[in-house]
Amino acid sequence: MALIRFILFAISTLLIYGVLLFSNLFYKDEAIKLKRGLLYRRIMIRSLHIILGSKVTIYGTEPTQAGLIISNHRSYFDPVVILTNLLAYPVGKKEVESWPIIGHVCKTTGVIFVKRENKESRKQTLKEIKTVLENGYSIFNTPEGTTHIEPVTIKFKPGAFIQAAQLQVPVFPVAIDFKNLDDAWIEDDTFIPHFFRCFGKWRTEIKVSYLQPIVSTDVDKLVSFTKKGIDSELIRFRREWEAV
Repeated sequence: MALIRFILFAISTLLIYGVLLFSNLFYKDEAIKLKRGLLYRRIMIRSLHIILGSKVTIYGTEPTQAGLIISNHRSYFDPVVILTNLLAYPVGKKEVESWPIIGHVCKTTGVIFVKRENKESRKQTLKEIKTVLENGYSIFNTPEGTTHIEPVTIKFKPGAFIQAAQLQVPVFPVAIDFKNLDDAWIEDDTFIPHFFRCFGKWRTEIKVSYLQPIVSTDVDKLVSFTKKGIDSELIRFRREWEAV
């Protein structure tokens, strides 16, 4: 099953990516190209849920206005789940840019890459985040900076929160978790072995909770309230799964 899903995943990704590249030949405006990339990415994401057998339980209401979408970090699959219906610019680690197929798709569908251990890269990323927010689009960011399987979030990096506070845009906390913690992508795990392990099952069960937005010019308040809200949902998710 995992091999079949991997083949279908590759074919569908290449097909949609090919259509996007072809359609972009008729447009010179980079802003239009990027907007089309966001739309094509949404189509791709929706098809992946069908192919990969993910079962997503959603709580709360997805954001309808632009802002900073903040979630905890379990896997490279987090954005696929959270951005199913949202047109936002994800912030991803620089290494993903070099992945075959996926890296090229990301670059043409609005992903902002950052090398977190590099100060200049972080500064450039913050500038790009500010531009996106000022233009009325949303940013999706995972401020923990790494994936893990701790029961609650680890320390948040404040960078994106500073931009949200300065521009007074809402922060939308989102909690995400996998029923099977082996589905998390951590440490030195590589893409293909993880893919086969995670999506070789009939169903990959995931829970997502969209929490109430927070608006403040106080960065510490934004970080604290966001973290507490996500932590509370992660604890609730695990209790519900363990009770079954």
